[in-house]
Amino acid sequence: MAPQQQWSRSGRLAFVAAGIVAAITLAPSPGYAVGAGAVRATDPPAPTPASATPQAQTPVAPAPAVQPVPSTPSTGPADPAKPTAPTASVTPTVPPPAPAKPPKPVTSPKPTAPVVPAPVVPRPAFGAYLDYGPMGVARIAQLSQWLGGAELRVGHTYLPGDRWSNIEGPPGFLDVWADWRRARADRMLVLNVPMMERNEENVSDPEVRALLRQGADGAFDQHFRALAQRLVRLRVPDTVIVLGWEMNGVTYTHRCGPDPETWKKYWNRIVTVMRSVPGQRFRFDFTPSRGLDAVPWTQCYPGDDTVDIIGMDSYDQPRGLSFDDEVKEPYGLQEHVDFAKAHGKPISYPEWGLFRNGDNAAYMKSMLAWMDDHRPLYNTLTDYCPHGVWQCTDNPKASEVYREVLSGHLGATTEPKPTPTPEPKPTPVPSVPKPVPTPVPTPVRPPGCSPVDLGDWAEYWLGGKLCLRFDWWSRNR
Repeated sequence: MAPQQQWSRSGRLAFVAAGIVAAITLAPSPGYAVGAGAVRATDPPAPTPASATPQAQTPVAPAPAVQPVPSTPSTGPADPAKPTAPTASVTPTVPPPAPAKPPKPVTSPKPTAPVVPAPVVPRPAFGAYLDYGPMGVARIAQLSQWLGGAELRVGHTYLPGDRWSNIEGPPGFLDVWADWRRARADRMLVLNVPMMERNEENVSDPEVRALLRQGADGAFDQHFRALAQRLVRLRVPDTVIVLGWEMNGVTYTHRCGPDPETWKKYWNRIVTVMRSVPGQRFRFDFTPSRGLDAVPWTQCYPGDDTVDIIGMDSYDQPRGLSFDDEVKEPYGLQEHVDFAKAHGKPISYPEWGLFRNGDNAAYMKSMLAWMDDHRPLYNTLTDYCPHGVWQCTDNPKASEVYREVLSGHLGATTEPKPTPTPEPKPTPVPSVPKPVPTPVPTPVRPPGCSPVDLGDWAEYWLGGKLCLRFDWWSRNR
């Protein structure tokens, strides 16, 4: 055998030592592959399969020695086309719990806006014609009581038109009305003033024409000056003057039809005279009757300078006419409103009520609604038969409507009512029983006795009346 193939003991030891050194030199170190499926320590760890809710991952530092481990199985179904990626052997990291969401601040519910009742629209000032004189004033309070305390702010009366002295305001006639008006600042006195004496005596057209010319020339100025002075002295200088009412008809001597142009001149003269009185604050109300009547009332309008209010007397007539017809007819309710608006004047209804169509509750309801819609300065119902609803028992259905609509209404005043100061109640004093008077015995006349009047002096000394018997003779027989 050749000498190279023979190993001495020392040689064999040297060889083994060399192998050990080589084995140590070739030991695995970072950056060398050690087998199939191993990964580099510097590579990032394989991503964890996504779950339904993604969570933040915390990176983990690699361990110095990496061993091949089987891949983490997927929670979903395996995809046969793609092998599962191998993962490094790392310590499983439990992701930190998601920070707890701070509780939502408890907010108090939004305050519910208080329910504000709908504002009550004040009703226009209203009243009723109840009588000419003091009885008319007394009945205002009675009608108010019937209406549940409703505030009647308008007092309405008429001057007699029989002679000039009454048109001037007869002494004492207007005093009680002035007292009522002054009792409250928000009250209104409405006074119908005739333009002619003999105002309801069926004066002929030619005579009316002649009287109008005299008036336009100033023949009657002193009567209206005297009236204005009387109203100022009574401290009612703001009276509403319904001058020459229903001039478009045929009833009154102060009618316009016989001579409209002269009538307008006469109206303007009266207003000028009354406004010339110091202290006056009168408002003049031009008030025709509704509809055409004898002449169109627009032909009688005297002009904006001398008219403060444009009124209308509107009764439920003629027979068979509906309220809608009363609105739409020529020179009717709608034309009245439109005419006043065109002239920049408030409207009024000094006279209204039932007339030719009986107990017409529909008219009553419609007329009240019309006035609520168009806001007249005032209105006064004519309250006697056949027109009325309180003093007239012929119209129970219309009466019920009027009372229901106006009951308890306080009118359009904004003046607060003063709160009454309660009076202290007096301490009750125990009553002392009154002495019972001793009854005086009534003298009883003996039968068959006749008293003799001897006078007070003799009866005082005798202690009573002397009575003589005249039947003594019968007992002795």
